[in-house]
Amino acid sequence: MGEHVIKLPDVGEGVAEAELVEWHVKVGDLVREDMVLAAVMTDKATVEIPSPVDGEILWLGAEIGDTVAIGSPIVRLKVAGEGNMKPQSDAAEEAIKAEPPAKLPTPKPEAAPASPKAQSKVAAPKAKPAPVPANGAARALVSGAPRPEGEKPLASPAVRLRAREAGIDLRQVAGSGPAGRIGHEDIEAFLARGPQVAKTSGLARKDNVEDIKVIGLRRKIAEKMALAKSRIPHITYVEEIDVTSLEELRATLNKKKRQDRPKLTLLPFLMRAMVKAIADQPSINAIFDDEAGIIHQHGGVHIGIAAQTPSGLVVPVVKHAEARDLWECGAEVNRLAEAAKSGTASRDELSGSTITITSLGAMGGVATTPVINYPEVAIVGVNKMMVRPVWDGTQFIPRKMMNLSSSFDHRVIDGWDAAVFVQRIKALLETPALIFVD
Repeated sequence: MGEHVIKLPDVGEGVAEAELVEWHVKVGDLVREDMVLAAVMTDKATVEIPSPVDGEILWLGAEIGDTVAIGSPIVRLKVAGEGNMKPQSDAAEEAIKAEPPAKLPTPKPEAAPASPKAQSKVAAPKAKPAPVPANGAARALVSGAPRPEGEKPLASPAVRLRAREAGIDLRQVAGSGPAGRIGHEDIEAFLARGPQVAKTSGLARKDNVEDIKVIGLRRKIAEKMALAKSRIPHITYVEEIDVTSLEELRATLNKKKRQDRPKLTLLPFLMRAMVKAIADQPSINAIFDDEAGIIHQHGGVHIGIAAQTPSGLVVPVVKHAEARDLWECGAEVNRLAEAAKSGTASRDELSGSTITITSLGAMGGVATTPVINYPEVAIVGVNKMMVRPVWDGTQFIPRKMMNLSSSFDHRVIDGWDAAVFVQRIKALLETPALIFVD
């Protein structure tokens, strides 16, 4: 038997480090070749790290939330044969045992045991769990029985979100995946069985406090929002838009829908209106490098579409909206939204925006105060559409109304210019035929 060290591989695009966002295994687990060991995040792209060999986990070199340098050892396994430790020089052996980079926690001596019976600080279970069987099946919990105190269930962010929405305590769910990992099918099985614990009558007092470490995409969102609010003096302009005619036109175009064209939503019309308004005010379509004191005013209009995913908020980008018609804009929005929700969007598809649209759809509220997507200088917020009585001079008539809540960087955009920009969009949306006029 020998030992095999797995180092964090080069995840591409010049990335020097990545944040560990999920372990799929723990010390003592048996793994197969190509089985996913961990997930790391670079920027907003998540990359899974597979095992190149069969073996038993001896040591895990980082904790969730740690930033790990490319090439740093992250896993040690006991494998059949010599492994990849013996052929290395003494210097290489010492490098593995040496203190890792500053952001990587230093393993304790007991964290790299010679025997698989020893416990890693990272894994930290109180008793060694049964190894994963060779067929990849995980140990199962007794139906409805809680996990041992302090042992956290393994599940992806999407599964955790689903459990929260269903009011399910993941500690009560049996995981059928590797290392007891809980999947969507386990949630469905739990829901199908129904409540396993008898409910008590009356109201129960709850004194528990759950500590949730801010990691991965959630941490990156927090950092970017804090940066935007600390550096950008926001001014928010709210305007009411009568979209009755626009909705009539949209319904007519969708009735004549061709096989090669997507169903139109409001967004493509708004995108085309923004392109026209930017043509009159190019200073709105800009990136402000406040450290260098330079405003990069872009000719191409690259519109970010803020999208909510199971993992958090991401902003896929429709590149060169100025060169796309309504249906091309709609098709690209649909494609990017699907990629973002499934977690397959590339780094290039999630970067490079020059102005952003944010919308909460039917939950958009009457008005919002959108936070600018730093380092852009403007963001257009879409609020929910409602039928309201509008006075036409002689009577109240029902009209479809919607507010736009738009924020601007007041260091770059004056209040007057912000108002002119929004009023130009308003005019185009209220008379949608103008969108098609060059």
